[in-house]
Amino acid sequence: MMKQHQSAGTSASGFQAEKHFIGKSLEDLPTPVIVADLEALEANLSLMAGYFAGRHCRLRPHFKSHKCITLARRQLAAGNASGITCAKVSEAERLVSGGVRDVLIANQVIGQDKVRRVAELNRRAAVRILVDSPEGVGQISCAAAEKSVTVGVLVEVDIGMNRCGVPPGEPALELAGMAAMSRGLRFDGLQGYEGHLVGLEDYRERKRKVCKALESLVATRKLVEDAGLPVVIVSAGGTGTYTITGNFEGIDEIQPGSYALMDSFYRKITPEFRLARFILATVISRQGQRAVADVGLKGMGSEYADAAVAGFPEAKVLYVAEEHLPIEPLAAEVGDRVRIIPPHGCTTNNLHERMWIARGGIIEDVWDIEGRGCLE
Repeated sequence: MMKQHQSAGTSASGFQAEKHFIGKSLEDLPTPVIVADLEALEANLSLMAGYFAGRHCRLRPHFKSHKCITLARRQLAAGNASGITCAKVSEAERLVSGGVRDVLIANQVIGQDKVRRVAELNRRAAVRILVDSPEGVGQISCAAAEKSVTVGVLVEVDIGMNRCGVPPGEPALELAGMAAMSRGLRFDGLQGYEGHLVGLEDYRERKRKVCKALESLVATRKLVEDAGLPVVIVSAGGTGTYTITGNFEGIDEIQPGSYALMDSFYRKITPEFRLARFILATVISRQGQRAVADVGLKGMGSEYADAAVAGFPEAKVLYVAEEHLPIEPLAAEVGDRVRIIPPHGCTTNNLHERMWIARGGIIEDVWDIEGRGCLE
């Protein structure tokens, strides 16, 4: 069991001398902090990139999952990737500033300020967006024309998520035609997301339902192409469906994000990927069989599933408070370090400014999480 040690010359309240920790043990870090095991991370990147070697479908890893530009660059370097996906204009700005030159904002972009920023980004990189309304097409067209750039757009098709997107078939074709005819726009294709199915634990059920959902997306592609509009990209999928969507004829790229670092929810769906991310926490209280760690809602996303404690399969998280994590039973003493596997990695990374990178328990680097807090 690891014990906490106060590192000389560094306050427990911040990381002003963060480089001081390079080469030291994880035990020296004040907690709670987010840590990535580099060996596991590299294995995950290699596994996913290797799976798509020689396939038509390509990867477009999702930045929203980790929000770290260094990791995004590593995902591209791992191979078989066409670019990076993100969710917000502010994330795209950070990616382009970080050297990424092919970005898809897998979301609608509405508002004069936002569409102008997207148009401006297209002076330095290819930054596509999604559209699902005439208003969305009109706004980005005006901004592109104003900036004298061409912006690529994908029409989002709702294939069952019931979130954004136009219905498959004629509504998608109509909007694609509008985009293709709009000044400053380039119609590049379609997107659909089977997010309502990625969490199905039974693989056969997941595959059956995902394939049915994708049929409507690919049929829409054919309809659009038959109307004389070239479809360069049909984008879909995620970590939970990469072996299904990635092999479905008519899909050109998938947008997995969680595979790189993983969390306790996705590990149930894709156990072939290793748990590379954990919250290093300290036991601050113990009463009987119950121990309390120094992390809570302000340091860990707790949606979808229960947090797990690495090395303690019998331990159960009782609830998640703002700054406390009661766990029972947990054979740990006050001052011991524990590794908490967050149930939702995307919202966990969004709560931290930096991620500590370790191999064999020794700190090798620290990576900024540049996209944290990007709300616009």
